[in-house]
Amino acid sequence: MATDRGIVEDWLSEFKALSETQMSGYAGVLDQKNTLVPALYSIIQDPDSELLEPVCHQLFELYRSSEDCLRRFTLQFLPELLWVYLRRDRHSSGCIEALLLGIYNLEIVDKDGNGKLFSFLIPSLSKPSIYHEPSSLGSMALTEGALCQHDLIRVIYSGLHPQRETFTAQNRFEVLCFLMLCYNSLVVYMPHSSHRAVCRMSSRLCVSGFPRQQLKAWTTPCMRVLLEPQFMVQMLAAVYHAIYNGEWDAGREALDDILYRAQLELYSEPLLLGNAMKSSLPGSAPDGSQGRKVLQVEVTSSIRRISRCTITAASIRRLRWKREDADQLSREEDSSGLNDADEGFSSGASSSSQPSGVRGRKSRPSARRTSSTSLDCRAGLGSGAEARRYSILSLQEQHLPEETELLSPGKQSRSPSFNMQIISQVLQNC
Repeated sequence: MATDRGIVEDWLSEFKALSETQMSGYAGVLDQKNTLVPALYSIIQDPDSELLEPVCHQLFELYRSSEDCLRRFTLQFLPELLWVYLRRDRHSSGCIEALLLGIYNLEIVDKDGNGKLFSFLIPSLSKPSIYHEPSSLGSMALTEGALCQHDLIRVIYSGLHPQRETFTAQNRFEVLCFLMLCYNSLVVYMPHSSHRAVCRMSSRLCVSGFPRQQLKAWTTPCMRVLLEPQFMVQMLAAVYHAIYNGEWDAGREALDDILYRAQLELYSEPLLLGNAMKSSLPGSAPDGSQGRKVLQVEVTSSIRRISRCTITAASIRRLRWKREDADQLSREEDSSGLNDADEGFSSGASSSSQPSGVRGRKSRPSARRTSSTSLDCRAGLGSGAEARRYSILSLQEQHLPEETELLSPGKQSRSPSFNMQIISQVLQNC
């Protein structure tokens, strides 16, 4: 204990001698002090330590700095500070209360002192993530409502949070939930000691004062601590990250203790989230559970799973546009041929009088284009145009089924038979 006290005293005196220009490089100095973090934990856990108040003041000064590394250094002690604050008498932990309120008041405002408006996106199952692929969820109905919701981004806003000068029974867990939310947003940067602290805090807060406390290794008598469901949800989020980042045993124990307390209190939200987490955990510790990043994710390409022959609304539109362009091109060619000299009419008549077997083997869209062209240009062509029209109509009656309905371009999108023709052609092209 004397060694820890000396380490902390040296750290306090060292920080007072720093200038403003040296603060930017001080984060690297803290990372090299391997004995400082355990010493600070011992000071925070000691209720009779005289260094607790200067340590809290020092941690707040680090959090006020503009360096993110220094802010994260203070935030790593938040789980232990919360446990000490909640289990002690409120009057004997005034310096910890001031530190927690100071961090809260700094987080709810921006650099200019204006209130922050926090926002986050709701994930969509229609877009792939590291946890799922839309193609693995089965066939989804391609309805108008589904298409409208496909690219819709849902944003949830929270805030503006009011400034707090002191803790009361009404605002205590509102402030503590917000602090745990800030911790969870930076939990990926926290060291192993902080992960162990958050698991230890969760277990002790949930079983203190209950019969389950007698089964724990720590037998220090503690009073029952009041908890709210939203605070327990934030604890579950921190414990879930710790489970998959080196704290498998401690995280599983904390998860069971939170579920134990949620069942006693009949809190629905912690029960729902905690049981979902417990059901998703593997039966044994994953490989490398003593290290970090043991959450195994299978990264597969979702593009290969999509068949080239899949018929979608986009493929139907693309094929329809291609056919409309081809129809327009053929109309321009036919109209230019009709405006030529008389030999153009004779050539057109001779082409129309070719054997029906040759023209009958052409695709249906060609016959429809020829018919529409002849009907549009029959005015002003005289008897030659009438003969051409009747010859083309006779060819259509011979080579097109009676049930085939020829529609104008404006009605193609509303004809079921036309859509079936497009679908069949998409399948043939695949």
